[in-house]
Parts: sequence; C-alpha cells; structure tokens
Amino acid sequence: MRKVKTNPNTYFDYRDVKTLQRYVDPYGRIEPISKTGLTAKQQRQLAVAIKRARHLALLPFVAER
Repeated sequence: MRKVKTNPNTYFDYRDVKTLQRYVDPYGRIEPISKTGLTAKQQRQLAVAIKRARHLALLPFVAER
C-alpha cells in the first residue's frame, strides 16, 4: 500500500499526464482514497481530471495487455 503525500492546495491538471498516472493502477483504474492518501475533495478533483484526460485520449481507458 503506497500513500502519496500531497500539498493540501494541490490542483490536478488534466494535461499533466505524468502526475495523473501516479494515481492510476496498471489496469487503468483510479486508485482508491485509502491508497492515494488524498482528502475526499482532492480525490474528487483527481477523478474529474483523470476522466477529462481519458476523454481527450491523453490517458488510456484500459491498460494494454
């Protein structure tokens, strides 16, 4: 289990793919709040950013096999 320490004022940008990939598991799923260590508000912002990046094809919806 890895917990990522983040600044409470963290803003997740959907264009920052490298940062978003830290919060996505090898199967392409968003990591749960217990693994990310984010607050509920940050987790929601993260989910929106990941979903936007997926919609724009910056992140894959599923992992490659």
